[in-house]
Amino acid sequence: MEKLIDTIVGAIEDKKGKNIVSLDLSGFDGAICSAFVVCNADSTTQVAAIAAGIEEKVQQTLGEKLWRIEGQQSALWIAMDYVDVVVHIFQTDLREFYRLEELWADAPLTRYEYEE
Repeated sequence: MEKLIDTIVGAIEDKKGKNIVSLDLSGFDGAICSAFVVCNADSTTQVAAIAAGIEEKVQQTLGEKLWRIEGQQSALWIAMDYVDVVVHIFQTDLREFYRLEELWADAPLTRYEYEE
């Protein structure tokens, strides 16, 4: 799972995604997956590009296929399901509105910083 998260984070960084965090949900009964990776971008074009970049990099690097994806039509919030890891790519204002991390405030959070 760590390799998958690292590969996803790298793909987000490649497309200049912002405020990248991962939440470890493995300690929660009833959680739909083991981890969330969350980021945001300032345009729907960038949200879509990040999703495409993740799918391509994970396939090339790890040979893992995306199980399910939602939100591609509007590209305001795309959710990508890799079974153990679910990626949420928000347009910036929607991320601020939904505050997904606050719903899982008790989950261990890792923040990824990189030089732009």
